[in-house]
Amino acid sequence: MSAKLKVGVIGATGMVGQRFITLLANHPWFEVTAVAASKHSAGKKYGEAVKDRWKMGTTPIPENVKDLTILDAEDVDKVAGQVDFVFSAVHMDKDAIRQLEDEYAKHETPVVSNNSAHRWTPDVPMVVPEINPDHIEVIKYQRERLGTKHGFVAVKPNCSIQSYTPALAAWMKFEPTQALACTYQAISGAGKTLEGAPEIQGNVIPYIPGEEKKSEDEPLKIWGHVDDEKKAIVPAQSPVITSQCLRVPVLYGHTVAAFVNFKQNPSKEELIKALEDYSGEPQKLGLPSAPKQFIQYLDDDFRPQVRYDVNFEHGMGISIGRLREDKLFDWKFVGLSHNTARGAAGGAIELAELLKAKGYIEAK
Repeated sequence: MSAKLKVGVIGATGMVGQRFITLLANHPWFEVTAVAASKHSAGKKYGEAVKDRWKMGTTPIPENVKDLTILDAEDVDKVAGQVDFVFSAVHMDKDAIRQLEDEYAKHETPVVSNNSAHRWTPDVPMVVPEINPDHIEVIKYQRERLGTKHGFVAVKPNCSIQSYTPALAAWMKFEPTQALACTYQAISGAGKTLEGAPEIQGNVIPYIPGEEKKSEDEPLKIWGHVDDEKKAIVPAQSPVITSQCLRVPVLYGHTVAAFVNFKQNPSKEELIKALEDYSGEPQKLGLPSAPKQFIQYLDDDFRPQVRYDVNFEHGMGISIGRLREDKLFDWKFVGLSHNTARGAAGGAIELAELLKAKGYIEAK
């Protein structure tokens, strides 16, 4: 491998930004050379700015980042001039995020975003690398629209869908037609720790704004296809998904109780084999963040559990259990994923690795 690519993290002081910083600490391909945040934090040393709000538990602030001076994320010239590409985890309104990410792209600096702002832009790929790596081919049309040679925006999908979308993807050959997903989502998905969220302690909150629409719609874009005539990704029409999303007093890990109907009539053994055999481009390419086993099936009726299974494959794997027949649907199961590893920063880093391996991100 040649010299590491220089990467910036914009929105570096928030919880997802901190997760990016820790996951990139010893990355074999990427090195953090710039951190950026709001004007309020700009000018401070990173370690100083986050020392009283470091949310990564016992994981320390990486030494190579601690003394970096935080830049203003909106000073695109300055940030883009120091890096080959950026990860975006900024907290702004959606229009402002779209504008900022496009500005980086127009400065010929690729953006891999954890934000939702661009997920429904038709020529922006929204990718789970194991499921729809071919969607990055739409980038040529996005570059055409933006007038760029190297710059583009690519995004990862919402954390809530990671516990069931991989299972449904593994079962596509059985033609799923309908699915119901009830998610039980960790407080870190709101950018908080348990100590910093007294409202969740001993409580369940039955509503997470915007989450159910994302949970129902985003998998369809992932299962869609690149339409060369429209120069866009056209979402799939099925399976139809309905959902409810609840916030629970857990730090990391989104659990789902899911139900599914199929056009075909697979056996339990066929469904489990499809899960265990499922892998994709990251495994073939040996990407640094790719789990060796993307999906594990657990026979124990008391699994998956956050306590035992959330860190499967360093938080990049998906755990499925309790697969059984249902009275209303064909089958039901429980799924678990790590919401800030696979569901946020880790998924974005794996996407950046795919883009690097395929020649979309390179040294300036």
